[in-house]
Amino acid sequence: MHVILYGASGQVGRPVLDELLSRRHRVTAVVRNPDKLPENIERVRDDLSSADRIAATITGADAVVSAYAPPRDDTDQLPRATERLITAVRRTGVPRLIVVGGCGSLEFSPGVTVLDSGNWPQELVPIAESHVKALDALRASDINWTYFSPPMDIEPGVRTGVFRLGGDSLIKDAQGNSRVSTQDYAVALVDELEKPAHERSRFTIGY
Repeated sequence: MHVILYGASGQVGRPVLDELLSRRHRVTAVVRNPDKLPENIERVRDDLSSADRIAATITGADAVVSAYAPPRDDTDQLPRATERLITAVRRTGVPRLIVVGGCGSLEFSPGVTVLDSGNWPQELVPIAESHVKALDALRASDINWTYFSPPMDIEPGVRTGVFRLGGDSLIKDAQGNSRVSTQDYAVALVDELEKPAHERSRFTIGY
C-alpha cells in the first residue's frame, strides 16, 4: 500500500511512520522540515497550505494519513488544512483519508464532552476546539474519511499491541485513566488502514 503521511516527524506521526515501514508499506513522508527524517525515507516538504500542492503529492496513492499539528499560536490552521486535504482527496480520488484527531469532542460522561467536562487543561482548549472544527468538516464532506481520536493522555511508551477501541465515548481503564502510548496508537491506525472498520466515522482507543 502506498501511504502519504503528513506530519511524519511529529510525536504521533513518527510512530505511525515506523509502524507503516515495519509492515512494509511504501510511505511518502510529508513534513515542514525533511531534515528531521532519515535520508533513506521518501520525503516531501510541504505545510498543507495549498490544495493544489497536496493534490500533486497524493495523486495515485492508496491512502492519506494526516498527523498534522498546527502552530500553537494559530490552531485554526488545523481545520483550514483539513479542508484543503478534503479538496485534494476529492479531486484526486484517493480512496481514504485518516486524520489523527483530538479527544475534546469525545463523550466524557453521558451528554458531556471531554472539552466541557472540566477535566481538560485550559491552555489546550484552543487546539481541542480546532479539532472539533476539523471533525465537523470531515463529517460534512463526501470523501471516505476516518477520524481517530486519542485518549486524554497519549505519550511515547511501549508497543504492546493490547488496547481497546471505541466510538464516540472516551475509553478509561479500571482506575479511571484515559491513556495510550503513541506506539499502540500507531498500531491501531495502521490496523485500520489494512482492515477498514471505521470508514466515514470516528473511533478512539485506550487501555
